[in-house]
Amino acid sequence: MTDYTKTKRTTLKRAHERGSYDRDAVHAILDEALICHVGFIHEGAPAVIPTAHWREGETLYIHGSSASRMIRALEDGAPACIEVTMTDGLVLARSGYHSSVNYRTVVVYGAARKITDEADKLAALKAFMEKIVPGRWDELRAPNSREMKATTVLAFPLKEVSAKIRDGGVLDDEEDMNDPVWAGVVPVHRAFGEPEPDAQLRGDIGLPDNLKNYTGPGSIPG
Repeated sequence: MTDYTKTKRTTLKRAHERGSYDRDAVHAILDEALICHVGFIHEGAPAVIPTAHWREGETLYIHGSSASRMIRALEDGAPACIEVTMTDGLVLARSGYHSSVNYRTVVVYGAARKITDEADKLAALKAFMEKIVPGRWDELRAPNSREMKATTVLAFPLKEVSAKIRDGGVLDDEEDMNDPVWAGVVPVHRAFGEPEPDAQLRGDIGLPDNLKNYTGPGSIPG
């Protein structure tokens, strides 16, 4: 089955034609995005915390300090709503009402499972680093026991999930088409610059191949 099953919470009510439940579309957005926003209830009030995320198969992962309020709330089973957004363009119409943004978003509902097995936890953290820079994990010092204890990894099943995508051009009203106003789309592109070495980097260490021509998470060195 290629689509996620719609639920009451994931069925789009507004602009429903922009909704997508296609697994490949959802996965592509989650994999490209660097940051998600995690919504949950903390001490009776809503809270939203940005954090890095990664995906393996039908599981979405986040990690954080074992002492953080978000991690403590979620590891105890608090329901969460996780959202990611990729901005692709500014849609400038002939009226403010029809001006918009081209975007790709994913919303995930669910409760976390704390990764307690040390081998599974280490494998999940490796997958996170490999999303950021493929091959980076094997270059690094392995986490020590103190670092592993201070870090909690949470896994969310990708079951109740949907995407919403707006692409294309201006959708103005017919009566506005002859107005003397420029209309169109300003594309938004994410670009990664030339890696800047740490000030204390040893002089005999050059730029690794996996950072040459780096274009973002999951990029393949060129």
